[in-house]
Amino acid sequence: MDPRTRPYRSVLYIPGSKPRALEKAKTLPVDAVIFDLEDAVSVDEKPNARATLAQALEAGGFGARMKIVRINGLDTVWGRDDAIAAARMNCDAILLPKVNAPADLDALAEITGDIPLWAMMETPRGMLNAAAIAAHPKLQGMVMGTNDLAKELQTRFRPDRLPMMAGLGLCLLAAKAEGLVIVDGVYNAFKDVEGLAAECAQGRDMGFDGKTLIHPAQVEVANAAFAPTEREIETARRQIAAFEEAQAAGQGVAVVDGRIVENLHAATAREILAKADAIAALSA
Repeated sequence: MDPRTRPYRSVLYIPGSKPRALEKAKTLPVDAVIFDLEDAVSVDEKPNARATLAQALEAGGFGARMKIVRINGLDTVWGRDDAIAAARMNCDAILLPKVNAPADLDALAEITGDIPLWAMMETPRGMLNAAAIAAHPKLQGMVMGTNDLAKELQTRFRPDRLPMMAGLGLCLLAAKAEGLVIVDGVYNAFKDVEGLAAECAQGRDMGFDGKTLIHPAQVEVANAAFAPTEREIETARRQIAAFEEAQAAGQGVAVVDGRIVENLHAATAREILAKADAIAALSA
């Protein structure tokens, strides 16, 4: 499915080591799940987490949710074994942390073969190499790792995320240039609904496809923020109808609500309707 229309509103991290959490993921209205073998799994649990996750994915039951496995970095003692194991799992993609350059993805692809790859974008070097990383032939999506990025940049927390705007913007440009999925970083204060809603709105305005989440309580807010509103859907339908009527009359533009509607606006309107249809199908 075209990443511009396939929903990625809510992308929830689930520890690969916890059977109850893996089972609960099957019931949550999320568009994608990142099954985590990295940060969410303790050092002692990492070997067992691979087996636990492989068994859960083999059992199935995750429906149309995108199934992404985040492995440990290949520069760790667990990374290579994670990659070998993930390549045999019933997943849709493998997510590599701290991607700094295309060579990192090359190294993973040598192990995982034709499985689509996703990249965690969370280092200053990764930001500077975002265009080259996005152009990798195996890459399907990017995930912003804003916690690690903030640490590396030594920033202070600001609700407007001004210190990270350069990095977020570079990755957005790179992803959009290559037609990739790109999802925003997590919001740590999972009980702060207003703060989450504000950051989701900011991410949606910037062009992100969705939000990575750390708690099921955040799903509803993200799903609402990154879905077309009823007003947007209604406006899109009127724009398409007006533009098609104008074309039939031999004209190149139409006017809706006092605004010019050209071919590009009609194309955007069709994407909005396609995404709304995809969300409805996924929800069903």
